[in-house]
Amino acid sequence: MINGKRIAVVLPAYNAESTLEKTYHEIPLDMVDDVILVDDKSHDNTVQVARHLGIKYVIQHEQNRGYGGNQKTCYNKALELNADIVVMLHPDYQYTPMLLPAMCYVIANDVYPVALGSRILGRGALHGGMPLYKYVANRLLTWTQNILMRQKLSEYHTGYRAFSRSALQTVNYAVNSDDFVFDNQMLAQLFFKGFEIGEITCPTKYFKEASSINIRRSVKYGFGVLGVAIAYRLQKWRLAKFKIFT
Repeated sequence: MINGKRIAVVLPAYNAESTLEKTYHEIPLDMVDDVILVDDKSHDNTVQVARHLGIKYVIQHEQNRGYGGNQKTCYNKALELNADIVVMLHPDYQYTPMLLPAMCYVIANDVYPVALGSRILGRGALHGGMPLYKYVANRLLTWTQNILMRQKLSEYHTGYRAFSRSALQTVNYAVNSDDFVFDNQMLAQLFFKGFEIGEITCPTKYFKEASSINIRRSVKYGFGVLGVAIAYRLQKWRLAKFKIFT
């Protein structure tokens, strides 16, 4: 806990057997109340490793629901456990768990209701091995999103996120996509509801075991992201209505 606020870390897992243990051992368990792992029907021993580590809440999907679908289960369980702060940490060790205290203190002290670990602030992305084409795409998409949504985030595409309970309960994340665009839909929903989002510089690591999507899915994701930003602007202008913003 921090300032009497209960903290849950959620781990949306898919084939994370080789990196889960290292990720888990770097979580500051002295301040974290609950760790929740949701396995999206992995083909390896992710669940067995999680149970061996003593993770109390291990949830298995009987069918693969996708990255967004996995997060929905994560957040539902965290809210069920009465978490006041919920941190999503990828168990592939691409983002360092060492930043958890900083992200949680931002929310626990009512500085921001949402905090992101940004790979773009500073020089962490390219130094950490992010492929150049992904870096360029990240910058172009973020620039376009900031214009359409009239915001100033350094990036919309990080997978390291912390939310206050009120932020999670205010947005209707249940209607979002089960695919990777879920992340951007959530940020658009939060901005639409008037929440401010803070960012913390975050180093990142790209290596063989770290999860990543291929070029074809990256292109699909890019178009999906643009669609979310355009929908946001159209609804702000009251030219259209979209389910994710209601």
